[in-house]
Amino acid sequence: MVERAELDGCVVNAGVGAERGAVSRRRAVGVLVLRRIALAVPVLLVVACGVFLLGAASPFDPIHQYYGEDVFTASDEQLAHTRVELGLDDPIVVQFGHWFGGIVTGDLGTSRVFHQPVAEVLAERLPWTLLLAGTGIVIAAVLALVLGVVTAWRQGGLLDRIVTAVGQGMEGLPSFVVAFAAIGVFSLGLGWLPVAGVTDGDSDATFAQVVEHLVLPALVLGVSQAPWLVLHLRQSLLTALADDHVIGARARGLPERLVVTGHALPTALLPFLNVLGTRVPELVTGAVLVETVFSWPGVASAMVEAGLAVDYPLLAVLALLATVAVLLGSLLADIATVATDPRVRADG
Repeated sequence: MVERAELDGCVVNAGVGAERGAVSRRRAVGVLVLRRIALAVPVLLVVACGVFLLGAASPFDPIHQYYGEDVFTASDEQLAHTRVELGLDDPIVVQFGHWFGGIVTGDLGTSRVFHQPVAEVLAERLPWTLLLAGTGIVIAAVLALVLGVVTAWRQGGLLDRIVTAVGQGMEGLPSFVVAFAAIGVFSLGLGWLPVAGVTDGDSDATFAQVVEHLVLPALVLGVSQAPWLVLHLRQSLLTALADDHVIGARARGLPERLVVTGHALPTALLPFLNVLGTRVPELVTGAVLVETVFSWPGVASAMVEAGLAVDYPLLAVLALLATVAVLLGSLLADIATVATDPRVRADG
């Protein structure tokens, strides 16, 4: 009876300790999130200032992009009046102050290249970018999980040698090269998939048309991001397969499939989550190139037009969105690592 009571007491104490540890960990994660948000504010401010300064140093005159071809027929009075309305003759500090004041009050300004409020440009284009980028990162993650596990499991085999060689070769290949190759093969050569846009002609976008037009750019974006993920997961899994607990699982006679997926893979996924988060900047860059090549109506392609037109209001907001995406990807990777690995300190 005494031994039974002592055993029950140990179980209760262990449960209480685990519960306290979970609460403490959640609190530490909350502190981590608040700290990252506080650090994000000056980062975003520096990015916004940098965009305006780079725009001021640009050789392009925004008035030409604003009018387009009509700039050659517009009178000097019209051009001067438009410059005053847009504030183009104001010092860059004044322009930045007007823009920042509008941001504080919820007014994102008016796009000079699209001739509509920036908020409307984002509302029209941001969902398309989220659809493309989200599908692309899912494709990249699935390819990494499948090919990374198989190549590590069958290290030295034919598939491992092919995947490793192709992955190392594609690491330095720009996404627009992959895009042009995919268009040449699947659109112009085989005629399986459309080249650009989200609809067939001027008709309204239907679900079937969007899916059909999404396949090629999403595959290009996913495949162009996959090599780093595949090779990293393969290496992490090879390292995990040499850990003591994996060797012990094999010694106990467990099936090899269970050893790989149940013991080695969870350990290998921890650094993989970090790499997945750090790939967000490359994902943003890849989305810009892919959207431009495939005429995808997202914010990434709008960033190119805004840059050429020196469209301060739109360019600054898009730069801030890209920065937020990078910071958020890093934060989510850290939170996932903390949540899945009790050895990692959340308050570090």
